[in-house]
Amino acid sequence: EKGQWTFLSNHGRVFIYIAKHPKSTTEAISREVGLTQRGVQKIITELEAAGYITRRREGRCNLYTIRPELPMRHQLERDHAVGDL
Repeated sequence: EKGQWTFLSNHGRVFIYIAKHPKSTTEAISREVGLTQRGVQKIITELEAAGYITRRREGRCNLYTIRPELPMRHQLERDHAVGDL
């Protein structure tokens, strides 16, 4: 609905989806998270560059591994690990 807001950013949503579905395609992630595939690819690249996820090819899909022990990025949230999501 228009005007609805949520607590998590798109990065958080993609991270959570990958944590629950480590063999996802960017197509599936984009459909479930509500972003374009290009947007999801950009977020995955940023999460990977920051060390929050790693990916390796497995057939036609990627296999993602998350680093749940890493801290959240915002200064007010750094006391919490991303795995707390």
